[in-house]
Order: sequence, then C-alpha cells, then structure tokens
Amino acid sequence: MTPVAGETFDTTGLTVVPGLVDLQVNGAAGVDLSSEPERLWDVAAHLPRHGVTSFLPTVVSTDAGVRDRALCALAAGPPPDGVVRATPIGLHFEGPMLSPERRGAHPAEALRPPSPELVAGWTPERGVVMATIAPELPGAPEVIRLLAGRGVVVSIGHTAATLAQVDAAVAAGARAVTHLYNAMPGLGHQEPGPVGAALSGGDLVCGVIVDGLHVHPRTVAATWRALGPDRFLAVSDTTAALDLPPGPARLGRHEVVVDGGAVRLASDGVTLAGSAVGLDDCLRRLVEYTGCTPAEAVATATAVPARLFPGLLARNTGDTRDTTLLDADLRVAATVVGGRIAYDRDGRAGGPPRADRGPAPEPGAEVSWRS
Repeated sequence: MTPVAGETFDTTGLTVVPGLVDLQVNGAAGVDLSSEPERLWDVAAHLPRHGVTSFLPTVVSTDAGVRDRALCALAAGPPPDGVVRATPIGLHFEGPMLSPERRGAHPAEALRPPSPELVAGWTPERGVVMATIAPELPGAPEVIRLLAGRGVVVSIGHTAATLAQVDAAVAAGARAVTHLYNAMPGLGHQEPGPVGAALSGGDLVCGVIVDGLHVHPRTVAATWRALGPDRFLAVSDTTAALDLPPGPARLGRHEVVVDGGAVRLASDGVTLAGSAVGLDDCLRRLVEYTGCTPAEAVATATAVPARLFPGLLARNTGDTRDTTLLDADLRVAATVVGGRIAYDRDGRAGGPPRADRGPAPEPGAEVSWRS
C-alpha cells in the first residue's frame, strides 16, 4: 500500500478488506433514528466498532416531520469534533407504504397508501437513496416507477404480494428485497410470492438478517445456495439495542425489550423489532451457517452493496480508502474511514498498545501500513 502521512498501523496477523457497508441501520448504542434522527451522527460514530465504514440510516414508518428531520440531520453533516465516523450514504425510508397485514413492528397508524404526493422530494440529491414499498398496494407500481426513474433504489418489503405483483414491481424498477422472509408470506408451492420471486432467479438483491433469530440457520444456508454470492446482501437491521445490556429500548414509536440478543415489542413480547447485533456478527454467522469462505462473507457486505450503490467503490480506492481489518475469527481489529483511524481495538496504530487509548479511536489520525 502507498503510505500516507500520519501513524503506521501494523497489520501482522490481520486481513485487510474493503470497509463494510450496512444498508439497514435503525440505530445503535441507545439511539433510535426514527425518534431521534438528529442523533444520526452519534450512530455513525459507533458503527466503526463493528467494521462499518458506510451505512444507510433507516427510518421506519412515521410521520413526514420525522423524515424531514432526518434529511436535515443528514444535510447538516457531522459535528466538527474531530471524531472519525462511518459515512451515511443517504437515507433508507422503510415505509410508510407497507402492507397493514405484514407491517411487523411498524405502527399501523403510521402507514400510508402510495402516492406521488407522498414521495415528492424523495430524491438522491435530497438524501433519499432507498425506499421499501409493498408492491401490491394500489398505486405502488406508479410510485416505484417514479422513484426508480429518479435513481432511488426501490426495495420490496413488508408485503403480502403475489409472484405476479412482485414481477410487476421489478418491471417498474424495483431492485432489492428488504429482509427476505421477514414480514412477508413464506414460499408456497402454488403461489411462490416474494420469497419465490427472490429465490427463483433474476437480479433482485436480497437483504438477509443473519442474526440467528430472524432467519433459521438452515434457511440461511439454503438461501445462500439459491442466491449465490452476487445477490445475497448481509444486513444487520440493528437498532438502538446494539451494544446495550438486556432491558428496555425503543424502535420508532414502540417500546421494545432486549433479551438474549433478541429485540421484541414490549407490547406482546413476541414480535421481532430489528436486531441487536452488528454487521460483523452477521458475517461470522454467515460463515458458520453456510460454510462459505470469509472472503465470500465479506463480499455480501462490500461488493453486493456496491451493486446497488456503485459510488461505494470510489471510497475503496487509493490512499483514502475505507478499510476494515479483521482477525482470523472475523472480529474487527480496526476500522479506517477515508484513510483515518475510526476504531482501533488493540492500539496497534503507531506501535505497541497504549494504556490511555483503549477501544476508542484516535480522532483524525491518518494511517499508513506495515506488515
């Protein structure tokens, strides 16, 4: 690697990979983006601990005012505090155009029918780069076509759609599936539905929450064989519960409970409401469940997101690359964003570990490499 000015990072015993990309992040470390969108940059500061260098802040079904606040927070940029953060590549609006019968943890009163008026201003230029829509809703094909024409990645999710309705959505421009299997009907032998549409071929990139709870490990393995490494997108769907101890937390308007790694609605104690794991955990589980190689697992959080957002590739070249350093167990040793250290687990930057560094980053430190 070409050295740059600043500290030197010892990569002995580590694997250097492109920075991990998480396309479904609802919050982290006690921050819920659907109720506190102004704290987006706090989430961005935490994610490098999990190897994430780019992410999609995800706002679940809520009122337009919260979505506008999230857009304002994104446009304002990070505070000038010298902290190196993961880069939000835009916003993911997961809802409110979702199926009432497949809404999962989304509040029923927040759902809205698709309409051009609802999505007025939803453009990548303003900050909206991904939207999850149930394609069977009246007016959905028109809205999908409208958003896709603007360059927004439309994802199919929280849906009761038939195979024909999914095919129509793809023809209108839909390119992805939001958390495959969850909040949609299962594969039917006569009506394949969204799952059948995803597994039977085509170009849909399918997000899968590999936390061991949302999708059974054997189903993850079968899905890996069906999708292959080019269409399997590992996502965390992580929430404010990430790195919190067991107990109460929030997801949008809902009170949730974190217990045993699961996040469930407090109202029923059953419905899953996002996850409490990081993307790095998902990749370790993917290797365990499928037997894929570590390189293949990493590609589900690097190359596959880049299929949907080609601009991500530009941040993984040259001296200012976004980089994640992994040990032999796929645990994050360090994360570098834009050529600067965002997370350093062992204090390797600049030489031996320093007692005053701990797990926190050295804000702003640039890095070159030795091995």
